Amino acid sequence: MTEVAFTPKIKSELKDYLEGHRNPDLVATYLLYIQRKDDIRPVVVPREKTVYRSYDDAVKILGDQGKLWRETEIVLGYGPPTVNELTAKIYICPFTGKVFGDNTHPNPQDAIYDWVSKCPENKETSDGIRVKRFFVSEDPKVIANYIEKRKEPTRRTVYSSSFTGKLFHDKDSVIRDFRDHHSKGMTLVEVQNQNRFEIEESFLEYIQSELVEDKITSFVEALAEHEEFLPYVQKWVG
Repeated sequence: MTEVAFTPKIKSELKDYLEGHRNPDLVATYLLYIQRKDDIRPVVVPREKTVYRSYDDAVKILGDQGKLWRETEIVLGYGPPTVNELTAKIYICPFTGKVFGDNTHPNPQDAIYDWVSKCPENKETSDGIRVKRFFVSEDPKVIANYIEKRKEPTRRTVYSSSFTGKLFHDKDSVIRDFRDHHSKGMTLVEVQNQNRFEIEESFLEYIQSELVEDKITSFVEALAEHEEFLPYVQKWVG
């Protein structure tokens, strides 16, 4: 016969549960007991249509099956320089230093006009309208000051969620997103009473190993040793 013992905390939770239900069910009460005893925290993953023993179990199983994240690589590129060795003429914003080259922009003069007319650093006005003032240079030495060495693209490993396709910088972020948006906690009673979702194999084996007559009988006998539980025991066995 299985030995059953109640910690003060479990005993208090059982008492609250029994007093909070008009006709408490024996199996439901027993499930509450084993959930607290073994610290079972079931979670359902609706997309997988599966209930797991715990959040950590869900992460481990889905991760091993390649259903939680995918490792991928992205290229961090840099745009072409605005001024290069072939630039012969540049248009410069005097307020921010923004520059447009004659060989890197299809219409640099229109571009600089548009830029200075909207530039937040341009405080110069005439009749309430921003002055479209800018500099032009064809001096190779001036142009050379604006040539920047082009940066080579770099590659970085990132992780995409198998549930949403969103990219995250590390696995922990994918897992947090999974926890917050793609899994939901349940009680053992809810797990037992539902039929929408499959129960993960090892978790099902655990439940079946606990829902056996001798263990439930030991549980009832242990309850009967506590006076406050006797009325419920008498109803179940009467």
